[in-house]
Amino acid sequence: MDVRSSRYHEAYAGWQRDPQGFWAEAAADIDWFEKPKAAFDPNAGIYGRWFPGGVCNTCFNAVDRHVGTGRGEQAAIIYDSPVAGAKRTISYHRLLTETQVLAGMLRDLGIEKGDRVILYMPMVPEAVIAMLACARIGAIHSVVFGGFAARELATRIDDARPKVILSASCGLEPGRIVHYKPLLDEAIALCRHKPATCLILQRPQAEATMIAGRDHDWARMRDHALVHARSVYDCVPVEATDPLYILYTSGTTGRPKGVVRDNGGHMVALKWSMKYLYGVEPGEVYWAASDVGWVVGHSYIVYAPLLHGCTSILYEGKPVGTPDAGAFWRVISEHGCVALFTAPTAFRAIKKEDPQGKLLATYDLSKFRTLFLAGERADPDTLIWAERLLNIPVIDHWWQTETGWAIAGNPVGLGMLPIKHGSPTVAMPGYDVRIVDEASREVGANTMGSIVVKLPLPPACLPTLWEADERFKEGYLAEFPGYYKTADAGFKDEDGYIFVMGRTDDIINVAGHRLSTGGMEEVLASHPDVAECAVLGVKDALKGEVPCGFIVLKSGVNRPPNEIERECVALIRDKVGPVAAFKLAIAVERLPKTRSGKILRGTMKKIADGEPWTMPATIDDPAILEEIGSALKGKGVGAKTG
Repeated sequence: MDVRSSRYHEAYAGWQRDPQGFWAEAAADIDWFEKPKAAFDPNAGIYGRWFPGGVCNTCFNAVDRHVGTGRGEQAAIIYDSPVAGAKRTISYHRLLTETQVLAGMLRDLGIEKGDRVILYMPMVPEAVIAMLACARIGAIHSVVFGGFAARELATRIDDARPKVILSASCGLEPGRIVHYKPLLDEAIALCRHKPATCLILQRPQAEATMIAGRDHDWARMRDHALVHARSVYDCVPVEATDPLYILYTSGTTGRPKGVVRDNGGHMVALKWSMKYLYGVEPGEVYWAASDVGWVVGHSYIVYAPLLHGCTSILYEGKPVGTPDAGAFWRVISEHGCVALFTAPTAFRAIKKEDPQGKLLATYDLSKFRTLFLAGERADPDTLIWAERLLNIPVIDHWWQTETGWAIAGNPVGLGMLPIKHGSPTVAMPGYDVRIVDEASREVGANTMGSIVVKLPLPPACLPTLWEADERFKEGYLAEFPGYYKTADAGFKDEDGYIFVMGRTDDIINVAGHRLSTGGMEEVLASHPDVAECAVLGVKDALKGEVPCGFIVLKSGVNRPPNEIERECVALIRDKVGPVAAFKLAIAVERLPKTRSGKILRGTMKKIADGEPWTMPATIDDPAILEEIGSALKGKGVGAKTG
């Protein structure tokens, strides 16, 4: 690949020379009610604020303006639910009408600009419409992943103090119904803050019991709102620096961290990313296979594709089991998708079930140009498998809930750079990424350290945590003065490519040697019989820590697991060296994960170390932790239970 054909270096250098000019030019792609007085004010907020004085509305830019410029009949949302057996296409014009009506309903329920609204919703069009309706009237939405445990939901209600909660009777998983309403009722019972109203979407799979005076039927209220013109509202002007939403991440103190996203900077950066990072044009079909409860769903199911005038796929299903490992190929083929963004764990699941990719042959993927992976470290083995199977670029990129869009990636729209497996490539314009040691000193090429971003952060990144400025400073800015701490560890090579090897607490110290668990996972994943794996450090009286590897075997592997375990130990010894002290590989049926697909390494480590642990609120299947505990005990490791 000819690196000279990429305009990346020119764009990045242009941003370095004139950061304000770079983002002011990008801001011209957004419709403003009042243009910003400047691109950036370094004296505002904690580290500065983007587009001060600008007045705008995110819903207007995502919906209204496309109807006004001729995209009214174009599909805005394609809802595809194999678990519900339902499909629905919503045009931009229909999306505008539905959003206006729900905005009117929220106004009738007393919601004003600046009020908070919690959404506790499954992957249905109403969830997207609810986010846009809040944005339309200047309310601040906080989406809580549907099916979250009652106590976790309660902590978020108490922190955000919403006037209204929008929810549904149930969510759908393969083979089971998750009843949301009892969880919501229990959460409100636990809360100090009692929301005045709940608006409930009754799904046909399970009807919820309503509480008189508090709960309202969504469909009935909508029908009533349709006949009242006063319920249809124009977009409310908000400051660029006003909050658009709060998205909670788990905190270490029991109180969740409410990541704040503003209106102006968020729109500018996300609109820029669709063209220059993802290489997608308005009118094309784009799919982020995530959930609206996670940051990927916020940024790349809802806001970025709609801001850019694309068609966004809203998929309620799994990569495997709905009905098989060809589910993703079916969706891409049926809807003419040009780009897919998903987590590596989805492709590891597909690879495990259909390692030869035989199901792909029955689908037409001629429009499919690019696969993007993010959300966790993408092991090279999975990347290479996907490249060979699909014969298209497979792009790893790296970002966080806090940043809202990619810190590092391979900019397809600027012209791709050569791919280096194991690297999300290079820093995006706006991010000055450094690798530092414990004393904040930069380290040389190929030297492991903490990955930090020089302040100020670019547009769309969090300006603070919800009502917790000091907590934001302490948690993200204090350890490395002048920098934002990503809490990820890694290195840069001589070409400036970034390698993210894991969270800083995933760097283990074996007899004084700092080793990356991500690097060991890379080696284990290269074994032909291994579908996915996880490596963590286990306490050791002599060496401090020693690595322990969990491996999940591919479907159809008939060899004895202990034989493959021995081969994995030998592979680490050969590729990493005896210094790794890797002596324990354990074959398990599956790995414990969050509902977004991230492996719960921290909880696994506590089990292995024999420490007390609690059931993570985000876990997909609690039974897996018992399986992990049993597997460890079978090898003489771990003791206590949760």
